[in-house]
Amino acid sequence: MGLIELLLLSVGLAMDAFAVSICKGLSAGRISFKNAACCGSWFGLFQGIMPFVGYLLGSAFTGIIDRYSGWVAFIILAIIGFNMVREGFSGAEEESADFGFKAMFPLAIATSIDALAVGVTLVAIPVNVLSASVLINTVFAVCVIAVVTFAISAAGTNIGGLFGTKYRKPAIISGGIILIIIGIKSLIQSLI
Repeated sequence: MGLIELLLLSVGLAMDAFAVSICKGLSAGRISFKNAACCGSWFGLFQGIMPFVGYLLGSAFTGIIDRYSGWVAFIILAIIGFNMVREGFSGAEEESADFGFKAMFPLAIATSIDALAVGVTLVAIPVNVLSASVLINTVFAVCVIAVVTFAISAAGTNIGGLFGTKYRKPAIISGGIILIIIGIKSLIQSLI
């Protein structure tokens, strides 16, 4: 895999994190640099770690990873999505713009499970960008994935924040529905 393929792979892996980042920005309303950096850091870190873990696990566990990744992502995203929809329809002004560990950790895991499976494929299709060993090329690849995801997620948080103040309730409902759809998509893709 060359640099162009690696960049395309990085952008593709970052799309779930981008959608969730927009949802976080929508629910927060006003976004600070710290919020955008926090969101980008969580998603970037996990999108970088998971492919490396997948690479280390190797092809011996491909069946297990493929079998359950869709279910795990679906369950986590569906729970978060249903809570957002419920909050959007309730009259209470509940604060859902939490960027702390309890809110971000499950989202980071759910959006990066597919990256774990991609890491397993790096064993079969090694990255060949640097004139170095396969391991160094793999480390380079996961760093690229992490940086691209950070940038895209931070941008998504800001985009969501631009629309969040005026359209908070419909945005929270829409964001919840988007998370549920992403979860269903992950589940369907894992079953096909």
